Amino acid sequence: MGIWSWYEGNKAEPELPHSVYRVDGDTGETTLIPDTLKGPNGLCFSPNERLLYVIESRAVPNRLIHVYDVASDGRNRVFYNAGVGTIDGMRADIDGNHWCGWGMGSDELDGVVVISPGGQAIGRIALPERCANLCFGGFHRNRLFMAASQSTYSLYVNTQGTRGG
Repeated sequence: MGIWSWYEGNKAEPELPHSVYRVDGDTGETTLIPDTLKGPNGLCFSPNERLLYVIESRAVPNRLIHVYDVASDGRNRVFYNAGVGTIDGMRADIDGNHWCGWGMGSDELDGVVVISPGGQAIGRIALPERCANLCFGGFHRNRLFMAASQSTYSLYVNTQGTRGG
């Protein structure tokens, strides 16, 4: 993918389509997941790595999270509809909940939203600015680090992030 503005570095045209690619662990073969996602962005695996969750960040009017069965032929289903919210980075915890960076510069949307494995919003961490990305860290992977527009935040949570994520 290219860099779309001078803000991010040296502006450049995309070299490949803005898509999701699959690398076969046995053969090393890379294939394009056959899909029409508008701006695939954040992604993460389920704790057992059988499901891949991908944020469709440029769908209008709604932003979506799609879920793929890793062993399938690329078909997906909508996991979560964010409505007018904008989802960015995403990580899973050991219970299969998805912690999503969220916001567009408005108080009611900025922060982190937690989505259950069933696709329901079950929690929210309010921040004074948009959260673009996040990860679990610390000795027990129970500290959530949140990268926001102009600040970084951290918070101990009552779960653990998945290994490797």
